[in-house]
Amino acid sequence: MMVDKRHPSPGGQGASAAIPLYGFQPPDGTPYGLEVSTVEDFFAQHDDWPWNPPRPGRATFHYLILVTEGELRHDVDHVTRTVSPGQWLWVRPGHAQCWHPPGAARGPFILFEPGVLTAGTARLLAPLTSHEAPAVLSPHPDDAVWLRQTALQLLDEHRALGRRPLDVHHALRRSLLESLLLRLANSPGIAPADLTAGTGRGETYGRFVDALELHFRELHRAADYAELLGCSVRTLSRAARDATGKGVRELIDERRLLEARRLLGGARWDARAVAAHLGFTDPANFGRFFRERTGLTPAAFAAREATNGRER
Repeated sequence: MMVDKRHPSPGGQGASAAIPLYGFQPPDGTPYGLEVSTVEDFFAQHDDWPWNPPRPGRATFHYLILVTEGELRHDVDHVTRTVSPGQWLWVRPGHAQCWHPPGAARGPFILFEPGVLTAGTARLLAPLTSHEAPAVLSPHPDDAVWLRQTALQLLDEHRALGRRPLDVHHALRRSLLESLLLRLANSPGIAPADLTAGTGRGETYGRFVDALELHFRELHRAADYAELLGCSVRTLSRAARDATGKGVRELIDERRLLEARRLLGGARWDARAVAAHLGFTDPANFGRFFRERTGLTPAAFAAREATNGRER
């Protein structure tokens, strides 16, 4: 399984290294950026890692799980999600995630790098590969059986390595994966309306979004991302403006603010820890940043979320 078991020890709540980033690490012989297994095999192969003790992490690739039996509990961005039979869990690159102890959950487990998708398919899937898309998906009953069968066909083809020429094997796996994702993305009610506007975003903006998810904690300037993507600041700014009507810096700040809200609210981090995690050199600067955009101090926001959580 491509999930690396070599986790560094958490350095405390305030350390940015507390949520490490892991790259795609397929087993020897696995071709290209795609691996398919099952949840039950993952649990069996990893003993008590990574749920005892719980070890959060982030990945540069997608996790996609269909629960066919039992119930799966999984933390995504510091919120515990419960996935029931017929539902899908989608953890996207850059999401903070944490496994819960194994239960009775069973079902296909698909892991893939963004680059395994063709450019045209990636554009069509933009609403569902977006960081803001929901983590738990409930496809329409008319699609559920087809999706399950296709996921199992993908699993079967993945296990058929060596039966066909390697390029044919990979073409079949990618075709099945893309068919599965496109059908899932277009099942009624799956993609929220406010995400569909991103479908036509250009390649530059799409690459920027992917880079932002992985680097928003340490890279905070448009020039940083332009250099990372190999384009000019002007080109990047135009791509962002065309896709969203917003500037690059505004999008960076929105992503940092979203993370701050999640950590202060759902994860109950204190302001100093959040400031360090998001790359602020001074907690006071983080306090001004947060207050200017929410109208609340970090402490006031955290207190409000704690009260709301008790009332729920």
